[in-house]
Amino acid sequence: MKSLPKKKQKTPVEKAVVTMPLGAVNYLMIAAGALVIAGSYFGMYLERAVDGFFALYISPFTLIGSYIWIIVALLYRPKEQKKQPG
Repeated sequence: MKSLPKKKQKTPVEKAVVTMPLGAVNYLMIAAGALVIAGSYFGMYLERAVDGFFALYISPFTLIGSYIWIIVALLYRPKEQKKQPG
């Protein structure tokens, strides 16, 4: 009967390095998109007309654009800088 090879045991000193999935730029982009969304809804609230100019022409574009902006912000990965030797 063959025995299985022994696995390397981790010492308490070895710890996994955890990196954040999103960076500061991602969070700023998400916050900007959320502010534009809130502003669009607030503008429609102030107009108080279902068929008003802001509700029909401006708000739909800003809302769709902001939601797309947030999706892009979640998927955005900055390019890594090359380390120069020396």
